[in-house]
Order: sequence, then structure tokens, then C-alpha cells
Amino acid sequence: MSGQGGRASEFSRRLKQPRLYVYLASHSNTGGGQGAEEKEEKAKQIKEMKNSILSQVLDQQARARLNTIAVAKPEKAQMVENMLCQMAQTGQIQNKIGEQQLKELLERVSEQTQKKTTVKFKRRGLDDSDDEY
Repeated sequence: MSGQGGRASEFSRRLKQPRLYVYLASHSNTGGGQGAEEKEEKAKQIKEMKNSILSQVLDQQARARLNTIAVAKPEKAQMVENMLCQMAQTGQIQNKIGEQQLKELLERVSEQTQKKTTVKFKRRGLDDSDDEY
């Protein structure tokens, strides 16, 4: 049993290490004097860091599902990836997330981001000329 506790603490320690991801993500849009190569390098580092975090947090089936979603809805996948990275770094994720847990997370994200469409009918006063016989 003590082996599992050691694994959990090792897992959370590894998740808290990549603080560079947060720093790079928050500073990626700043600095107008940066060259295209520097921006490209930062983007590459952010992508590598994100992939590293996601591979630590998601099991294979969940990762495959997220990649499938990225093909169909890249914005949604990006939002979920960022959310997972943030959750991992703040210690909200203790174990690897399976496919079912990822589905639940996706449903919550969908509920929050759904656009609520309302249709309003503006009815004009009808000129009933039934009385004019």
C-alpha cells in the first residue's frame, strides 16, 4: 500500500515541475521586438510542455479521444487541453484521467460554452378587417 502513496506523490511532483509552461503561455503574446524565430521557438516549447503534461495526465484512450476531438473541433480541444494543464499544475488531478472522466469533462465544457439561442417574435398589430362586410 505504501507503494501507491509513493506513486501518487511522485505523480503530483512531476505535474508541478513544468511551471515553465505557465510562464511561456502567459508571456507568449508580449514583447513586440521579438523575432519570428523566437516566437516560433516559444510556441514549440509551449507545445512540447503541453504534450508532456497531457501525456502524464491522460491515459492512452483519453489521449486518443482528445486527438480525435482536435481534428473535428480544434478550438474545443485547445480549451480542454489548457484546462487539463491548469488543473494538473494546481494539483486538482491526482491520477491519470481515463476516457470516461474525459467524456464527463467534455460534457461540462460543452454545457458551459453552449450558446443559448433565443428567438423573439415581434408581432405587429394585425389589421383584421373581418368587420367590414
